[in-house]
Amino acid sequence: MRKLLFILSLSIPVLLAGQPGRADWLHFRGSPELDGNAATTLPAAPKLLWSYSGGSRTVSSPVTDGSLIFFGDNDGVIHAVTTAGKPAWKFETLSTIEAPPLIAGNRVIFGSLDGKMRALDSRTGKELWVYTTENQISGSANVVSTPSGLRVIAGSYDYNLHSVDVATGKGTWKFETNNFINGTPAVSGNMVIIGGCDGYLRIVNSLTGVEVRNNLVDVYIAASPAMSGNQAFVGDYEGTLHCIDITNGSTRWSARGKNETSVIVATPAIAGKRVIVGSEDMNLYCFDIDTGKEIWSFRTKGRITGSAVIAGGKTLFGSRDGRIYIVDINSGKELWKFDTGKPVASSPAVAGKVFYILTEDGRLLAFG
Repeated sequence: MRKLLFILSLSIPVLLAGQPGRADWLHFRGSPELDGNAATTLPAAPKLLWSYSGGSRTVSSPVTDGSLIFFGDNDGVIHAVTTAGKPAWKFETLSTIEAPPLIAGNRVIFGSLDGKMRALDSRTGKELWVYTTENQISGSANVVSTPSGLRVIAGSYDYNLHSVDVATGKGTWKFETNNFINGTPAVSGNMVIIGGCDGYLRIVNSLTGVEVRNNLVDVYIAASPAMSGNQAFVGDYEGTLHCIDITNGSTRWSARGKNETSVIVATPAIAGKRVIVGSEDMNLYCFDIDTGKEIWSFRTKGRITGSAVIAGGKTLFGSRDGRIYIVDINSGKELWKFDTGKPVASSPAVAGKVFYILTEDGRLLAFG
């Protein structure tokens, strides 16, 4: 049975999504484009501020509205934690939550492996609606604005990309592909960009659900794409990063890592002329955005499945070697690292001068 556990009585102001200068991270990559670019700077030597234990294994990633931090776990629990590291509320489902939540207005929206997408009131954890797909949801949702209101867009292993009304939880359209959709759709203007296990990167109109064009990569795409202008960047199951022009569907360049048998499930981070992505070959790669030429690589001692974030000339990411790293964006030189003691598959959330990241044993760590 689902159960809501309200832990603290909080008095928190309503937050306005997208307000300039806000210390929030509403999407698991910080923006609808999924570019992982934080408009802030990271501390020179971050200190661990606090640690909150969720009590269960997790491969989710945190998001925050500036007052509460949200994440899911393998026991099917959504946790809401204050910026002081104290529990606010928990909502229990019956199914594993791998996908990072999405914050849309006063709603926290997330999918789970039972194929259900739920919206909760972000202040209280009260369930507002449930939308059901026909297979598991592993990737985070995204949100688009339409003349009729906000729509949440999510992929499912039922082969479909789903558009759902944020206010009511009613479906507005479905777009069918040829295989599982594992990743998160990127949103750029009125276009939704999604990769799939059918080997296609697809561009779909966000209002109608009609496919505009596609690019056949011809390799499994489990990763989420990131957008910069009219270019989409996405990794595949053979360790290749592709740059695709969404205006005509052509491939501008493709770049491989050092190990041809590697896999890229991380989402690229983009800033200026740099595209940075981690690989399961244990390397973090930096490529030139125009040519795909490798600028530098940084090797860890574990697979990199979480996505990096760029902030103020630095790159922040975690590795399954149990460490969190900060490296210089220009040289790839290590600037800082922290040993968590457990693998890190999470993508960090950067909010103002603080960042949050999860370890696989269910600890939410705050640094500042």
